[in-house]
Amino acid sequence: MKPKEIVRVQDVMRYDIDIVDGMTTVSDALAQMKNLKNKMLIVDKRDEDDEYGVVRMSDIAHHVLARDKSPDRVNVYEIMIKPIITVKASMDIRYCARLFERFRLSRAPVVDKEGKLIGVVSLTRMVLHGIRK
Repeated sequence: MKPKEIVRVQDVMRYDIDIVDGMTTVSDALAQMKNLKNKMLIVDKRDEDDEYGVVRMSDIAHHVLARDKSPDRVNVYEIMIKPIITVKASMDIRYCARLFERFRLSRAPVVDKEGKLIGVVSLTRMVLHGIRK
């Protein structure tokens, strides 16, 4: 029997990342998005000792839209989640899926061995690529 091939996060992740500064307004952050399929924005570190943050479309909906706030007057840092859970590019997608289940995640930023942000992985991409193998 042939051993099952390991599918790694780097095999299924998206390499396009939308990064914004925390002082960016929600309106400007949305305008900066390069890919409309992306449902989250990574908030950049302020310095080496800082951590990445994340703003999801659901955060914008709950904290800006539902509360009838102007996206021109709300800064990303006011609604972001920080620190965020990241996954290693070399992680087996089966373990990544378990991590997503445990913390109720649908997507997460991907980092390389040095901790540099290199992409985003979603549960959808893991399922579509993992089941086909």
